[in-house]
Amino acid sequence: MVFNFISRRIISHARPHIKLEFRSHGLLSLSFSSSSAPSTSMSSDSSNQHLFTVTYLINSCGVSPESAILASKHVDLSKSPNTADSVLACLNNHGFTKPQVSKLICGNPKILLYDPEKILLPTFQTLNSIGLSSTDVAVIVSSRAKGILCRSLQDRALQCVHYLKSVIGSDDRVIKAIKRYPTVLTYDIQVYAVGNIQILRKIGVPESTIVSMLALQPRTLITSVDRFQKVIDDVMEMGFDPSKSTFLLAVHAVRSMSKSTWDMKVELYKKWGWTEDEIFTAFERFPGCMMASTDKITRILDFLVNTMGWEKSYILLWPIVIGFSFEKRIIPRCLVYQYLAEKGLTDDFNFTKWLMYSDTKFLNWALKKYEEEYPQLFKLYQKHLDEAKG
Repeated sequence: MVFNFISRRIISHARPHIKLEFRSHGLLSLSFSSSSAPSTSMSSDSSNQHLFTVTYLINSCGVSPESAILASKHVDLSKSPNTADSVLACLNNHGFTKPQVSKLICGNPKILLYDPEKILLPTFQTLNSIGLSSTDVAVIVSSRAKGILCRSLQDRALQCVHYLKSVIGSDDRVIKAIKRYPTVLTYDIQVYAVGNIQILRKIGVPESTIVSMLALQPRTLITSVDRFQKVIDDVMEMGFDPSKSTFLLAVHAVRSMSKSTWDMKVELYKKWGWTEDEIFTAFERFPGCMMASTDKITRILDFLVNTMGWEKSYILLWPIVIGFSFEKRIIPRCLVYQYLAEKGLTDDFNFTKWLMYSDTKFLNWALKKYEEEYPQLFKLYQKHLDEAKG
């Protein structure tokens, strides 16, 4: 394996306890009970400014009291309440929902000091001009304001879209790629993508595979050439063939996590009795098995081994199961199988039919032929689907 095992340290930081007292007309007082709390000798003016900011964040922006306390450390609204009002009005006029406004302000409270005419409106207009709807813009900005809300966005965004179209072709696919990774618009595409795509072409990665990766996972290709070359070298050292589709999937997996995260997942699989060779074999068959969170890996293996009674060899044969939705696919379908197996109505577990079929095909194959005789079967399946949807 390219990655070795390393140890990790988790350092916890104590937080001050925040006490908030309210009256019907708004925030009354703030108090802190840790050594890191503000001094009680804080000047009256400073205290009033801080109180104004916290109150504004809570009452006007929908920010929670604790988040307002934290955000107030980075912004003073007492000197420019009109600017903050203008920012909120601009966001409201452009379709931002209250939760989106709250999320945006929590993540970057200094936005309330921006000049809407110079930063917000030009950004919204640029994003609209490349084909994003107002709803898309609100989602993107509220999630990634730090990179998106900048004066240099227009030139870089237009250059990015032009390049993406030259490679991907379809306007719809370009928009989908941007929505999957909006931060791509903030990069100098000539520096962070063009060279990496040239590397892939040089080693023989099919153009169709490059196009698919750029459309579906643009983040994989947006990095420095030196770092990308190192990932390519690692994946080729593992024995992946650049001409196969799994090559870029492996690149995506290695590129998406740190060495410590990779090592942690290797150790997790080992706890379930897998050897390093077996882990590597599973990764060769389905690189996504290393991209699932440790929690998801644990829950799926626990269910398949301890509830379904699967042998390790079966999971190694079908590691793609680690990539399936645990709540929406694995549990509902496997429980239907168990129900039928207990009644002697089905043969040995056929992975392709039970887990690879689309929802429609699965319903037609596994449920409808038993619907009249065992109506509770569909109810069992639907119950778990409903629970998964919340």
